[in-house]
Amino acid sequence: MRLQEFWSRMEQHFGSMRARTVAGDHVFSTLGGRTAVEAIDAGVPIRTVWLEICKEYDVPPKDR
Repeated sequence: MRLQEFWSRMEQHFGSMRARTVAGDHVFSTLGGRTAVEAIDAGVPIRTVWLEICKEYDVPPKDR
């Protein structure tokens, strides 16, 4: 997954304003106590970050 696809999926699911908040403010214990943005910046695969967001926010499997 590319970063552009990540942001596109985030905006489709959460809306443009909330997507930035979810990615930049919510700390995920499963990502090492980092936000999604911090995890991506630290080199965690983008697909892994997306799937953790999906689990945390109950994104339907068809949208994952």
